[in-house]
Amino acid sequence: SELFNRIIAQGHYSERAAAGVIRSILNVVQICHFMGVMHRDLKPENFLLASKDENAMLKATDFGLSVFIEEGKVYRDIVGSAYYVAPEVLRRSYGKEIDIWSAGIILYILLC
Repeated sequence: SELFNRIIAQGHYSERAAAGVIRSILNVVQICHFMGVMHRDLKPENFLLASKDENAMLKATDFGLSVFIEEGKVYRDIVGSAYYVAPEVLRRSYGKEIDIWSAGIILYILLC
């Protein structure tokens, strides 16, 4: 099951519940970046839940737009999904911080 489906089914998340979800997402981002990977398309549809349990582990999927990070390189490809894309992508000058922006958009959706 996708995180997207759970968000639709549950609707509004409490701050505590949203904090748990976003902590997991940021953990994924941290691990990806530590491993030298920029995802570039983080959105609820690209997170799968390991089970139907409320505290199920999140697993990132769809690394089709991801790239290995080259330190100091400025990325210029316009990638990502419309609602989640960072302004830097549209300006064609970005780095791995765009994954954090996308996580922030997911947090906003959880809380609203």
